[in-house]
Amino acid sequence: MSGTEPTSTPLFDRRAWRAHRDRAAGADFLHREVAERLIDRLDLVDRDFATMLDLGARDGTLARLLAGRRGCGLVVTADPSLKLIAAAPTPRVCADPELIPFRDTSFDLVASCLALHWCADLPGALIQMRRALKPDGLLLAAMFGGNTLVELRTALFEAELAEEGGVSPRVSPTVELGDAATLLQRAGFAMPVADSETITVTYPDLLALMRDLRGMGETNALAARHRFLGRATLARAGAIYAERFSNADGRIAATFEVLFLTGWAPHPSQAKPSPGPRRRIG
Repeated sequence: MSGTEPTSTPLFDRRAWRAHRDRAAGADFLHREVAERLIDRLDLVDRDFATMLDLGARDGTLARLLAGRRGCGLVVTADPSLKLIAAAPTPRVCADPELIPFRDTSFDLVASCLALHWCADLPGALIQMRRALKPDGLLLAAMFGGNTLVELRTALFEAELAEEGGVSPRVSPTVELGDAATLLQRAGFAMPVADSETITVTYPDLLALMRDLRGMGETNALAARHRFLGRATLARAGAIYAERFSNADGRIAATFEVLFLTGWAPHPSQAKPSPGPRRRIG
């Protein structure tokens, strides 16, 4: 019997993910849209935030929106891509969202825009974010949910099955809305809330969609992925996509489900849930 235990295969290839973010350029419209929706939610909170962390900051779009908000102070930006973070406001740190290099109780607000779906250990990342918050500090995050790119998943699955006789992982697994608040609660957040919004973007064809995903740094970084998609498979996927998911103008639709997560680091001053009605016995 071997003296070494088999190691589990990691979900994501972190080196590939960083490389994809390094190549990201130009297609940041979706991240800006979601960042603005995060700010809309923050505007509902009557609170000042002296120190903030933008985790997965890319080039600092969310950080700039936070810095321009009344009552917000210092914003620290963090991203695993040196090339992206170089364009973000200072102070900035090159860091992976799964390994947060900050002391406990460092921030009044931790915000993250479309980065957490790349965390293989999302509960662990949430715990680190909760620890980085001061008591009564706020987590505000957005990540892709389970219905994201459902059209692309369908087209690639059917095309690969038909052309190659099997399928390989092409789209990352995602969190369902019903599980998101539970994850926050298990990570130690008080008053956890999760909701979702759907953003639909249209493209002239499948190749245009894939170019945009590459430009956003959102292409396949699964450790178990196949390196290349064959021409015949890609052509069939494009045909399936156009047949099933095109509109009257002939453009194809791409669905992005965005989960918005809100939670508070516990503090004695926070409201406690009221107990249920007492049951009389006997």
